[in-house]
Amino acid sequence: MSTQKYKYFDFSLVFFLFLLMICSCVTIFSAQKYAQYDENFFVKQMIWFSLGIVAAMVVFLFDFEQISTVTPYFYGVGIMLLIGVLIAPESIAPYRNGAKSWFIVPGLGSLQPSEYMKIFLIMMLAYITNKHFEKQDRDQIKQDLVLLLKIAAASLVPIVLILLQNDFGSSLVMVVITLAVIFLSGINWRIILAILFLIIGTIAVLVMIFIHNADLLLNIFGTYQLNRIYSWLDPFEHGEGIGYQLKQSLLAIGSGMIDGKGFHNSDVYIPEAHSDFIFTIVAEEFGFLGASFVVSLYFLIIYRMLGIALYARSSLFEFYICIGMVALFTFHSFQNIGMVSGLVPITGIPLLLMSYGGSSVIASMLGIGLVLNSSLKKREYMFSND
Repeated sequence: MSTQKYKYFDFSLVFFLFLLMICSCVTIFSAQKYAQYDENFFVKQMIWFSLGIVAAMVVFLFDFEQISTVTPYFYGVGIMLLIGVLIAPESIAPYRNGAKSWFIVPGLGSLQPSEYMKIFLIMMLAYITNKHFEKQDRDQIKQDLVLLLKIAAASLVPIVLILLQNDFGSSLVMVVITLAVIFLSGINWRIILAILFLIIGTIAVLVMIFIHNADLLLNIFGTYQLNRIYSWLDPFEHGEGIGYQLKQSLLAIGSGMIDGKGFHNSDVYIPEAHSDFIFTIVAEEFGFLGASFVVSLYFLIIYRMLGIALYARSSLFEFYICIGMVALFTFHSFQNIGMVSGLVPITGIPLLLMSYGGSSVIASMLGIGLVLNSSLKKREYMFSND
């Protein structure tokens, strides 16, 4: 690939990602002072970022025709890993925080297949949608239903497997990714409305059951997930038990006020401060200004990825990959920041490229690599004479 073509590479997206990585390392360095675990998460996060950058660069060795060809195989590998976690003995795949979602890898720590499966699902949904429209007419409702069934089948398998791991948060992410692809796939609006009514109706029924007979939800979500709802509704009432983590997070965020307590000066103990509750440390030490800066970075990253998606409309496979990544980052950001500030229930979803975690970082960078690969050619398709 000639140097001339790199002039269309989205360096602004790379710059925003670099700033986010700096924020992550600085905050993790401060968060690990609580010494909840005997590990140097700061150093390990830098290693994960380095490996993630390498993974993103590897994506540039391939064009999207090659990526499309191998997509079903990656999806298949992801499914086998999810099954492997479920059937593996606890010595290899232990329970953590009520979920059985990790492999223990000697010398490296843990491997969480569901994080990689999010990217593989995005690729697979893009593959299915692209192949469908290569052969079918968009305007036929019957063909739209066929596409919907294809998307649902591809999504349902990993969602069910992850639910069996008791990882409700990751399964919810996959539902959101699936809905984003469905809503932007050009499916007839009558089908979209039916899906929306189904979702709204399901939520309404669950809320009514929770209000009148919450015990019935135990058979659906289990005690662990139901306790998260109780702790979210009144964290201070359950502040010494199931609501302790959220109560501490709210106290820490509130104590940060406008400009925070300063780097390494947080004093409210937060369990899992280096991972799921990393944003709490940002808000406590750097206040509203620091928290707003991090939120702005996510907004700019999502904005740039959305721009790349719009330029990639000439290639449906690239377009849906970019849309999937937009949905992934948008939901992760909203859900994580919302849960640590008490706006939504806690689901254990990390803040992408901020929270500590090798699987999350490398998988996210693989997805970012796909988006940047698309940005490399976005204007070439529209204006190039080559």
